[in-house]
Amino acid sequence: MAKILVVDDAAFMRMQLTDILQKGGHEVIGQAENGKDAIEKYMQLKPDIVTMDITMPVMEGIDAVKGIKQFDPDAKVIMCSAMGQQHMVVSAIQAGARDFVVKPFQPDRVLDAIGKIV
Repeated sequence: MAKILVVDDAAFMRMQLTDILQKGGHEVIGQAENGKDAIEKYMQLKPDIVTMDITMPVMEGIDAVKGIKQFDPDAKVIMCSAMGQQHMVVSAIQAGARDFVVKPFQPDRVLDAIGKIV
């Protein structure tokens, strides 16, 4: 079981992802709606894994990954992107993300990505 921080600007996506993760036996210890909030919550909660949306207001997901990695070089982040954002996924991996899942979420793919990292 992993302790996970779910980051997405859309409440519906956070709820959907939380549901998938909890049904998969993981614990969602926090949620954030933008990259700035994600960095602050990461420092407070110290999750095992972060699921990070790429496109968000205030601070983009890729910048948030860089910020989290400065605080914790061993941070494990899985990027979540909508179809057609593959070029951004490459930037996210270069910033230190370990994997990515595409929206709409496929529960098996999400849990597989978490399983590879835990």
